[in-house]
Amino acid sequence: MDMDNTSFRNFSISEEIQKALIGLKYEVPTQVQASVIPLALNKEDLIVKAQTGSGKTASYAIPICELIDWLENKPQALILTPTRELAVQVKEDFTNIGRFKRIKASAVYGRHQFSIEKTELKQKTHVVAGTPGRVMDHIKKGTLPLSKITYLIIDEADRMLDMGFIDQVEAIIKELPQNRMTMLFSATMPEEIKNISLNYMKDPININVSEDSITTSDIDHAIYTIAEEDKFQLLTEVTIIEKPESCIIFCSTKEQVETVCKHLKNLRYDCNMIHGGMEQRDRLSAINRFKRGEFRYLVATDIAARGIDVENISLVINYDIPLDEENYVHRTGRTGRAGRCGRALTFVTPTQTRYLQDIEELIGFKILELPRPTNEEVSTAKTSFEDNRKRAPQIKNIKGDQLNNDIMKLRFNGGKNKKLRATNFVGVIANLDEIKSEDIGIITIQDTLTYVEILNGKGPIVLEAMKNTMIGGKQLKVIQAVNKY
Repeated sequence: MDMDNTSFRNFSISEEIQKALIGLKYEVPTQVQASVIPLALNKEDLIVKAQTGSGKTASYAIPICELIDWLENKPQALILTPTRELAVQVKEDFTNIGRFKRIKASAVYGRHQFSIEKTELKQKTHVVAGTPGRVMDHIKKGTLPLSKITYLIIDEADRMLDMGFIDQVEAIIKELPQNRMTMLFSATMPEEIKNISLNYMKDPININVSEDSITTSDIDHAIYTIAEEDKFQLLTEVTIIEKPESCIIFCSTKEQVETVCKHLKNLRYDCNMIHGGMEQRDRLSAINRFKRGEFRYLVATDIAARGIDVENISLVINYDIPLDEENYVHRTGRTGRAGRCGRALTFVTPTQTRYLQDIEELIGFKILELPRPTNEEVSTAKTSFEDNRKRAPQIKNIKGDQLNNDIMKLRFNGGKNKKLRATNFVGVIANLDEIKSEDIGIITIQDTLTYVEILNGKGPIVLEAMKNTMIGGKQLKVIQAVNKY
């Protein structure tokens, strides 16, 4: 399908969503977005075979934001994801895309305080993204009402199968209203995934955007055969020769991640790491700083191979070859995105050739083997590597930054305890000079606090005015809220 002359304007989506897409710099739909959005707007059940990095989150978030009824307080869309990272990212994508429609999205996942989630779900919530275990906990405890769920998305279904979540996914589906639209996304289609579509979907339409791009043509693949004990030395040689602008180094265990990251730091590489043993907050912070280009090297376990959308990665290094060939596709899919070229280099020890054969069989071609760099090549490249390293990193705006720059979140010290409702805030703020109701974003009312987002750069005006303006007959203290994860 030729997408060059298409824009999001061609889809029947409202002005509020269009405005957010412009702010997010969504210009030309990807193949998966062009295929999925029109059918999803028609409420068709869909089975979509697509890789990570194909723009699939927006392909379901855009139509769901469009279809959601803002007035309904109970959740209307449920997105099941295999990892906490993906749940948080999906929530952010929905918040950004639904910003001007005031869509309220929540993420629920393990190792996150249940009581905070419970309070959030009690308020108006349009979209819930979560991992199967935690979603099931909320269903069992009655804290996630299901009666209005009209849209179900099962994202990265094959990964859920690998992680042993598929029974929980089925148990959740059985609890949901029958009259709903279901969309299933998966990079591969094992039998168990096909069974879900047979048992729980209504005449689903199959969309396959991954056949011709299981590994995109924009990626150069190569391998080095190397003994385990020589890997780190090779890593330093390769990075000097490649001089990547940004690079992910994949290791198979968190111990290996920590060791490699420590050694690189000792050599004054600007690097950071993420693995499953880290606190959620630290992982999110590392990912966002990497996205912004604050450091060049990210050492990671496979937890980072999926659902983490980082643009402009020029090099992926598989320090440890993935033992599951599917993971090779997910890891290397981090590079060569959005039409840019990327490189994927894999270190293979002599005993690991069978894993390499499995990978080559899956991707359909033999990977080029490179000789180890000579001392001469390394020393020749070293000067320009050092020059590159001395340059301060170029800090990039990430999706949503520009949109969020125009938004100020205000915190009022009054909430349900003072019998305040969203309409009280909208009524008073919309009456201020220079403010219209469309300048008011998401309102979150807690027991003793209320958060109100002010859009379109009008935050400072509202902040000043509200210091002397009463709400519901009460003068509330108001300050600018600090955004925390």
